[in-house]
Amino acid sequence: MILFWIFAGIALIGITAYLFQIIALRSYTAPINSGEGKYLPRPFPHVSILKPLKGIDDGLFDNLESFCRLDYPRYEIIFALQNQNDPAYKVVKKVKEKYQSLDISIVVEYCDEGLNPKINNLMPAYKKAKYDLILISDSNVRAEKNYLTDITRHMEDSSVGLVSNIIRGVSGRSIGAVFENLHLNSFIAGSVCLLDRFLGMPCVVGKSMMFRKSDLEATGGLTAVKDHLAEDYVIGEKIHRLGKRVVLSNHLINNVNEYWTVGRFLNRHSRWGKMRWKIGGAKYVSELFGNPVFISFAAFFMLPFSKTMLCLTALVSALKIVGDFYVGRMMKAGMHPALYLLAPLKDIIIGFVWFVPILSDTVSWRGNRYIIGRGSILSPHPDTVPRSWKPGFVTTIRAKLAWSKTI
Repeated sequence: MILFWIFAGIALIGITAYLFQIIALRSYTAPINSGEGKYLPRPFPHVSILKPLKGIDDGLFDNLESFCRLDYPRYEIIFALQNQNDPAYKVVKKVKEKYQSLDISIVVEYCDEGLNPKINNLMPAYKKAKYDLILISDSNVRAEKNYLTDITRHMEDSSVGLVSNIIRGVSGRSIGAVFENLHLNSFIAGSVCLLDRFLGMPCVVGKSMMFRKSDLEATGGLTAVKDHLAEDYVIGEKIHRLGKRVVLSNHLINNVNEYWTVGRFLNRHSRWGKMRWKIGGAKYVSELFGNPVFISFAAFFMLPFSKTMLCLTALVSALKIVGDFYVGRMMKAGMHPALYLLAPLKDIIIGFVWFVPILSDTVSWRGNRYIIGRGSILSPHPDTVPRSWKPGFVTTIRAKLAWSKTI
């Protein structure tokens, strides 16, 4: 019975932590994307928008086109690709042809200066950017018209070095995409707001980063992060060490995820988990305690089945469903109410994914495989791949045990 109350206590801690995430998120989402004219900066600084592209994301044409309809007087868009065989090239050509009056460039240039494929993609476009104010925005972001006007107002303050945004997952049409949007709109958005609001720890998410080129150059430019998997986090840390503030804007950005597979969802969050494990170390444990649904579910593996345990799991799951539904409405995510019933299943899956970074240092990203080290530093993965999961799993465990004996 004592063990049951331990599980119940940890689950209560997780529910309490989620409540604080909701409070923090609420403080950033009122009002959402107001774009009221009295808040707009005068004059508007010119902006270079860099869009790294690889492959066809969900709704890619609409995503890119949304940046051509921004209510902003002067900006350039630079689409960056590694080669013309990329299927995204035809899409950006159509966008450029449709909006010939806008300052749009397509930079197709192979670059392999680093191990981070996104940074390799960005480097040629970064060099061609006309303006000091840079916005890096991912290809699966769909902008609202007041996107630039809302975030550039922060840069009028010379003490601000970087502006990031809260992610809002939208348009889920498959189970994997629904899982992704549920996670983005609860754990990811809530954690970013909690760290920034209550702990004073800005957490930069690379889907939207605005900074001055001069500030980034003072930290070593993109070259300084070319071998980091978590280049967004590292850029934020470097700019913060310059004595500049890293600001979280209350303008939510739409991350379009329509037809994700469950496998893609698992790959994304095992990779993100490995980044947080390598950056945060022991702090990573807090994520497990912050997953009350998984904790209550895990009790079934540790204790004999009882109605009390079932009631605990049902109660925690119900609270999480209600919380996710409230957050979704607050963020205007546009998700069907019935889909929030999948939140406990998603949390259980994420609970199992939590253990992956402890057992594996390998990440797969954009068709490449790497070994991730401390601080998210990447190194090339050996060409030899285990023939089955078992030898790789055993090898990983042996390596971990050998490493632990040396410290």
